[in-house]
Amino acid sequence: MDTAKIGMIKEAIKARESAVIAFSGGVDSSTLAALAFEELGEKALAVTIDSPLFPRKQLETAAQTACEIGIQHKVLPFSLTSVPYFSSNTINRCYFCKKALIETLVEFAEKAGYNVVLEGTNASEIKGENRPGYRAIKEAGEKIFSPFVEFNVTKEEIREIASNRALSAASRPSAACLATRIAYGQPITHETLERIEKAEDYLLALGFTQFRVRMHSNLARIEVSEDEFEDAIRKKEKISRHLKSLGFDFVTLDLEGFRSGSMDEPHLRKITEKTEEKKEEEEAERE
Repeated sequence: MDTAKIGMIKEAIKARESAVIAFSGGVDSSTLAALAFEELGEKALAVTIDSPLFPRKQLETAAQTACEIGIQHKVLPFSLTSVPYFSSNTINRCYFCKKALIETLVEFAEKAGYNVVLEGTNASEIKGENRPGYRAIKEAGEKIFSPFVEFNVTKEEIREIASNRALSAASRPSAACLATRIAYGQPITHETLERIEKAEDYLLALGFTQFRVRMHSNLARIEVSEDEFEDAIRKKEKISRHLKSLGFDFVTLDLEGFRSGSMDEPHLRKITEKTEEKKEEEEAERE
């Protein structure tokens, strides 16, 4: 990656003088925390949100990664009941959740005397039709700074920065909150989140690395990466048996494999269909 770009990111962080870093322990937030620690030292604090939306293993990983970086680390409790409209699980669910998370972090930063909250959204993530979570970030204004967006840093470039700093997060698979596993319109409850977390913990114990367990009513739709597909077939009986013991009625393997944002696909197809229909109508009128 261009060293000049890294230099600009670090200068922008340094100009904030002190910062709280929204820290999940993933590659984006870990790389951002490392850069912030290099510039701000003890004036940088990594803060991880403790919520049913995030797996317990993710909390453990965040703590270990913060220790690896050397940055101060704090865990803040976060209640789902504080998020209006979230449990109904509409297409804009992420907006309400992200807004509440940001408000929690900003309030903590202000009370603790930090000038800004840094968060690790990257340039690769803001593309596409449905990005309600990023809308909430933009609405926060100067209270939140997203340097990887500001300087157009992609996911691949972030992994390169992390690798150059020998961070364990460099090759860590992408993670997302457990709510992204639940089909829109299906209520989000502590029970469903716990069931999904246990199902994914089991797949992790079986050796899978990049996967999701998506929940449609009481059906589990498993996505695994292409190179682990045959392994999933070989272990299908034990996977099915275990997930049914957790309360799922049906267990399926998605033939398209792992991909981020698959729950948005039906919504995006409808948008595409409407756009195409409109074009056809306009062409028909011109004729």
